[in-house]
Amino acid sequence: MEQEDSVERVRLGLVGTDPLRVLGLEEILSEIENLDVVALSVAGAMDLQAPSLIVVDASCTENLFDLLATFRRKRPGIKLIVLGLVSEPMYIQQVIGSGAKGYLTHSATEREIRMAIGIVQDGSVWAPRKVLARLLEDSAEKTKSKHTNAVPFTEREIEVLRLLVMGRTNREIAQSLGIDEVTVKGHVGRLMRKVGVDNRIALTVHAMQQGIGVSE
Repeated sequence: MEQEDSVERVRLGLVGTDPLRVLGLEEILSEIENLDVVALSVAGAMDLQAPSLIVVDASCTENLFDLLATFRRKRPGIKLIVLGLVSEPMYIQQVIGSGAKGYLTHSATEREIRMAIGIVQDGSVWAPRKVLARLLEDSAEKTKSKHTNAVPFTEREIEVLRLLVMGRTNREIAQSLGIDEVTVKGHVGRLMRKVGVDNRIALTVHAMQQGIGVSE
């Protein structure tokens, strides 16, 4: 029987220069359970003691890509979500390619913001559907040669994979399957080792290549 375990609180850093936008985001994020929001300056976000999950408003810098490069150099393990005005797929793909784990436009809904936080915290990437589809295609091409043979999955593993393909967070997967988030993380970790990949995107691609969660 799968045992429940306590869920750790998550610290999220919020970097922005528009006070109204920062207050609005703080209000939205404060409603997410187990999430503590900390307002930071750009310099404060570079501190190794700062949260490893950070939302950055692109308007706080004149050169977003230089800032992303600095984060990548000083804090390589950080999970960054960029909030910006531009909605062009090529630009967003460039932002993701420069190290961000997620991208939201300033017009993003509260639900999209909450989902992006959960998805990125769980180790995957959040982006508009068109951009994510392109990223998945690129990842599929890179991993295609590694996964020519089908890997057998248990019934529970298939249930988890189907929900991953649907873009569900660990919390949503846990709620759907009636288990706790720690157990979900364990399933995902074992699945990545079983398939031979090191991230959730590659795992999702593998599941899609085997037809799991596609048109179901």
